[in-house]
Amino acid sequence: MDTIYQALYELEKNNESAALCTVVKSEGSTPRHVGSKMLVYPDGKFIGTVGGGDLEHRVLDEAWMAISDGQPRLLKYSMVDPSRGDPGVCGGTVEVFVEPILPAPMIVVIGGGHVGKAVVHLAKWLGFRVAVSDDRAEFCTPESVPGADSYYPCPMAELPNQLKVTRQTYVVVTSRGSSIDAAGLPALLRSQAAYIGVIGSKRRWLTTVKALKEQGIPDELIEKVHSPIGLELNAETPEEIAVSIMAEILMVRGRGTGKMMKE
Repeated sequence: MDTIYQALYELEKNNESAALCTVVKSEGSTPRHVGSKMLVYPDGKFIGTVGGGDLEHRVLDEAWMAISDGQPRLLKYSMVDPSRGDPGVCGGTVEVFVEPILPAPMIVVIGGGHVGKAVVHLAKWLGFRVAVSDDRAEFCTPESVPGADSYYPCPMAELPNQLKVTRQTYVVVTSRGSSIDAAGLPALLRSQAAYIGVIGSKRRWLTTVKALKEQGIPDELIEKVHSPIGLELNAETPEEIAVSIMAEILMVRGRGTGKMMKE
């Protein structure tokens, strides 16, 4: 058990994902007692056990789904008759609670200009982890863009090699031009990012789309992009634009509609 708690500490420290499976109820004859735990990693590894055999295989499958969709689940199994689909013949019943352990969501701001700075400030205030990237090193420092958790002075195309992009990652591209977006976006489009937004006008985005298609990027990847980025607020200042961007991210993350509450 100490090993599992140590592993949970390491997950928190390294911003990694896993699922914690705990036997919360046991009646009759079952393989493990209440409180037994198993920690499951996305790569298939696990430590601890909730009983072994078919029971454990079923819990493992549910754990991987929990890591993927971020939803906990309470699993109930009768262990009486395998011919009815039961995972064993011990004679009892067992309940296992599967809890996804996910890192705090991260906002990745690509482009350390005025809007990028405003997004960093607002995203931190909203409780996100924040990373900043820019191919111009002088625009990617704590002095030029205060408040971020980490800085990646590199071209956009190289960023996925330096920063782990997961389903908890929300990418905000506030770069200085379409040519930079067209060169850097393909690597991000193939990532697991939950959201990719690109700043600019509709015309700028159409220019970028044309360049992406000329590189052979399929439509289904291009369609992942939110551009022009943000919700329609008639925003003008960098701070107002940052509110528009973060409002869209919160809407996507929370599966909201963006409608006025009175509607």
